[in-house]
Amino acid sequence: MTITLIRNADVYAPEPLGRQDLLLGGGRLLWIGPCGSELPDAFGASAIDLGGRRLLPGLIDCHVHVTGGGGEAGFATRVPAPMLSRYTRSGVTTVVGLLGTDDVARGTRELVAQVNALREEGLSAYGLAGGYHLPPTTLTGSVAADLAFIDCLIGVGELAISDHRSSQPTLDELLRIASQVHVAGLMTGKAGIVHLHLGDGPRGLDLVRRALDQSELPARVFNPTHVNRRKALFEEAVELARRGCTVDITAFPVEDGEDAWSAADAYVRYLDSGAPRERVTISSDAGGCLACFDAEGHLCSMGVGHSGSLVETLRELLARGVALENALPAFTSNVAALLRLPAKGRIAVGADADLVAIDDAGAVTDVIARGRPHVLAGALVQRGTFESHDA
Repeated sequence: MTITLIRNADVYAPEPLGRQDLLLGGGRLLWIGPCGSELPDAFGASAIDLGGRRLLPGLIDCHVHVTGGGGEAGFATRVPAPMLSRYTRSGVTTVVGLLGTDDVARGTRELVAQVNALREEGLSAYGLAGGYHLPPTTLTGSVAADLAFIDCLIGVGELAISDHRSSQPTLDELLRIASQVHVAGLMTGKAGIVHLHLGDGPRGLDLVRRALDQSELPARVFNPTHVNRRKALFEEAVELARRGCTVDITAFPVEDGEDAWSAADAYVRYLDSGAPRERVTISSDAGGCLACFDAEGHLCSMGVGHSGSLVETLRELLARGVALENALPAFTSNVAALLRLPAKGRIAVGADADLVAIDDAGAVTDVIARGRPHVLAGALVQRGTFESHDA
């Protein structure tokens, strides 16, 4: 077992713990104590001295197109799968992969394969069964069986509503799939959530409100994302958070004058609203096509999401005066709680050794995933299988 000693870390767990030394082994945090503590030579630990840099839990990106997204304007517009260092350079140590518009040419089999590939390369990775449409794409024939028998699958998504690309699900259809996912989550201890893509449609979150009003399902099962894409939609999402849903803000680019909130704007507004602070997360849509459509549903332009937007949002929040301990939960502990990953999202003895150091400007300098260094002093030391040494 490789033993690593991290010295002189200013720890945010996410709450501030001050200067600490940490001992890692077997992919876990074994010990944390005051700087300068003498450890027996028998440990044989290799040392990493952070020189007082801030040390955070590894970021959890809960909305990633690990196989690539896109395809709305032909096969040539399918986005390639992001490689390992696209995540680790951005401080992301855990990803949740999913399918989007294209759940035909891409399917659950490819998703599971890519999730397992990232795991083999040292990242923590999970997946959501299904995609935009109903009936959902599955491996076993049912989403409940997918969750019960496929280790890495923890929920369903991103099921599209209020979007011209969706399958226009009815309330009964939404409740049926949500009930299957909820029960499968109870059986397995997995997240058991329905991760809901929100489009620009005027119905907004009406379907979710009706699901809460007309069923016994817990609010936590419904997890809407892209809630900052319209300002009015965001206000709906805040009210759902008050009812017990966890809402997900997307860190996509927002133009001046656009009817949307940037991720930083949305998060500050959320904190100011007084809604439960544990009911909000921020994700990147990495690997996904950030598409714009005209009134007839034709693709006008597209960008590509990237996990770096998470740390960019974190830096913007810090520049705006949000305390680090108040900004971090949306990228770490809140996400871990939603996904029922108790060893993630915190720096604590027994937790997974997923750690990120940032400098005074908020840039990522060091990344350790499952106890294994991926970035040290700004240099990439672990690459994906097909990444060149120029990556």
